[in-house]
Amino acid sequence: MDHEDQPQDPAALKRHRHLFRAVRRRREPRVRRSDITVTDEATVKRATKAAAVGNAMEWFDFGIYAYLAVTIGKVFFPGGSTQLLASFTAFAASFLVRPLGGLFFGPLGDRIGRKKVLALTMVLMAAGTFCIGLIPSYSSIGLVSPILLLLCRLVQGFSTGGEYGGAATFIAEYAPDKRRGYFGSFLELGTLTGYTGAAALVLVLNTVLGDDTMLSWGWRIPFLVGGPIGVVGLYLRMRLDETPAFQKRAAQLSPSPETGPAEANEPKLSENVPQKELRSIFAQQWRTLLLCVGLVAAYNVTDYMLLSYMPAYLTDALGYENSMELVAAIIAMVAMAAVIQRVGRLNDRFGRKPVLMTGMVGFLLLTVPAFALFQRGSFVAVLIGLLALGACLVCLLGTMSATLPALFPTDVRYGSLSIGYNVATAAFGGTAPGVMTYLVDVTGDNLAPAYYASGAAVLGIVAVAFMKETARQPLAGSPPSVSTHEEARAMARAETNEPTF
Repeated sequence: MDHEDQPQDPAALKRHRHLFRAVRRRREPRVRRSDITVTDEATVKRATKAAAVGNAMEWFDFGIYAYLAVTIGKVFFPGGSTQLLASFTAFAASFLVRPLGGLFFGPLGDRIGRKKVLALTMVLMAAGTFCIGLIPSYSSIGLVSPILLLLCRLVQGFSTGGEYGGAATFIAEYAPDKRRGYFGSFLELGTLTGYTGAAALVLVLNTVLGDDTMLSWGWRIPFLVGGPIGVVGLYLRMRLDETPAFQKRAAQLSPSPETGPAEANEPKLSENVPQKELRSIFAQQWRTLLLCVGLVAAYNVTDYMLLSYMPAYLTDALGYENSMELVAAIIAMVAMAAVIQRVGRLNDRFGRKPVLMTGMVGFLLLTVPAFALFQRGSFVAVLIGLLALGACLVCLLGTMSATLPALFPTDVRYGSLSIGYNVATAAFGGTAPGVMTYLVDVTGDNLAPAYYASGAAVLGIVAVAFMKETARQPLAGSPPSVSTHEEARAMARAETNEPTF
């Protein structure tokens, strides 16, 4: 008689069920209804807006510097053919301190909370941007001028070291699991908004003031505008509560029944609980850190190539008129902004990996043909090339801000993400415009930047292949997060349904 045909012993079945429940409890702790976070739609939208405005402020700064790189080179550095390279070198120098900012602000955000650290980075970033607009030119004070520019850029770089990791963590921890890609896409919508606003402002000033006035004092206006924008972002961020994931983590580690109402609204991890030391992060998360660095390196090379380097490349290397390349860049960025939320929904539905792989493979196949179009000297050809690269980039922009925070557990998420993101950005992102400018100068080949970006895309393809899918899943170390109480009750009921033998 086969095993399936043997009579079933009710006592044996009972023992099997008991054993199954015991094993299941050991392997997967049951999620109780009280553990599940139910997000409030209005609160999530406010949190997303506050984080996105800060990101827009960051990229507005980087955008105006990149779009004014030729002018800044003339204002702050001695005359010569290397002014643009010197300008991009100062641009890259600020990225060298971003890992230091990540090392400082990241663990601090894991210990005292995301909200306070994001407010501090906003203040520093806005102050650095505003002060650049006040620096006298090289012709006025000599070598002191580029030194002051570099100091302001270092302040911005240090503060930015805690900005992206914190903003991405902030949105990811507020968003429900099934819509994290959608809400995360707003962070990069802020990126495109900042860049588009910078390009539009520079275009208007160039058109209205002309080259001589821009070189004299007009270049200062975009930097001075950055101060008030920072104040608005600070106001929005200070109105928010801490993220639900951080509040629950803080409550688990430092329960305090005597805590008053004012203190309850500002949670932090107990000072008696040992802080995650940096060496522990590197020891326990080094594999994930390497994966994060690979993803961000490929993402940032292509990002900075298209959004920061391209206007200067088209003007300086190919001789296009300044207004022409800015108009093409604005059209491409508006097109990306129009579809980025759809990309967020797509990666929620089909997964992060397919969408990221589409973008990486697209850059590998299309970058060289797009740069070949740029050589044709036609506005239409430039626009087609930018739109093709923009279609690849928006796959990364709309997905990466939901992908990266999910790599790390809650108790070290801010710190680990800030470290991995900023190390990769310092080594590959901020240096991309300078490296591409240097490659063109040394080789004389205007396609050299395309080869560099294609190599970065290969690295990205490898990194995406090794990452785990995280779409529609709870963040590591955090309880499930859902949009409605009905969904929470259904999830809790599903946890109690045990298969029978």
